[in-house]
Amino acid sequence: MAVLFSPFSLRDVTFKNRIAVSPMSQYRAVDGHANDWHRVHLGRFALGGAGLVYAEATGVEAAGRRTHGDLGLWTDAQIEGLRPIADFINREGSVPGIQLGHAGRKASERRPWHGETPVDDEDVAERGEAPWQAIAPSPLPYAEGWPEPVEVSEDDIARVIDAFGVAAKRAKEAGFKIIEIYAAHGFLVHQFLSPISNKRSDKWGGSAENRRRFALEVAKSVRANWPEAYPLAFRLSATDWLDGGIDVEETIETARALKAEGVDMIDCSTGGIGGKQRPHRMKIEQGFQVPFAAEIREKADIATMAVGFLWDAKHCEELLVAENADMIALAREILDDPNWPLHAAQELSADEGHAMWPVESGWWLMKRERLLSKLGIR
Repeated sequence: MAVLFSPFSLRDVTFKNRIAVSPMSQYRAVDGHANDWHRVHLGRFALGGAGLVYAEATGVEAAGRRTHGDLGLWTDAQIEGLRPIADFINREGSVPGIQLGHAGRKASERRPWHGETPVDDEDVAERGEAPWQAIAPSPLPYAEGWPEPVEVSEDDIARVIDAFGVAAKRAKEAGFKIIEIYAAHGFLVHQFLSPISNKRSDKWGGSAENRRRFALEVAKSVRANWPEAYPLAFRLSATDWLDGGIDVEETIETARALKAEGVDMIDCSTGGIGGKQRPHRMKIEQGFQVPFAAEIREKADIATMAVGFLWDAKHCEELLVAENADMIALAREILDDPNWPLHAAQELSADEGHAMWPVESGWWLMKRERLLSKLGIR
């Protein structure tokens, strides 16, 4: 059996294989509420055979949304739209997960196809969508042309930390079985972690220990409101790719500290902190972030998920065999082919006679394959 299709457990939750669907923002929510779009979008990945299906970045408070179209769990009313999604994913044999986040200084942004720039009067006129005030560890804009965020107070910090915990409780009520905290790509938790965006001189800034304090408090808040039997993951940017930013050595220490607070897996991405300085990026190639997952896994002694430019089943199998990560996550590739796990199983000779497929489609495909083989057509 290919390692890619072997089961993997965290706490009391077992994934039928090592394939995860990354959180992929769709920007189709209305006032944070999930709808039919999200049910179809996420449900098809469960039908496609993924072991873990993550719902997209979900705001823990309204002001923490990136765009007007983001999902939310800042009110009990938003549970009902998510519950049938989690139920369907679970019934089809996949594990339903959700990513909780807060955009911080990246809040009040247009959807990507509207420009991926700050919301302004044009959005009010064309879409009836007004901008709102963003917050951040320090009053530094995300990038040139972005408004200055408000520096968070102690009360703001306490409120947001609590909001993560309350959202976790709602995620449990909605039926999800794993939470991932979005602490990467320039969002609020990452903003606290990175010295590029965190210039505070109090207990929340300065030293690496102080800068990771917010992430640890978020982990504590979520863990206190999340069943002991269910795993908790963090998506971290292992490096900012910038001089003076986070590097992998610091991320290893962060992963160790998070593990001590009940975090079970690190989803290893990179970059996204923003600013004027261009990232000093390593060569972008297939699996270019895998080395970070391998190093964090080994040195922090924690399960990791590899993500980024992964599309070849044999390559994914090899990185798992080499114990560079415990799971792999796909985004654009599985968006292009929701049946990627099932096709990968066939490529790796892990599925005979379409047995992994839902019987409603697998039976017909098996019958067609037998006929084509008998006729010598394929």
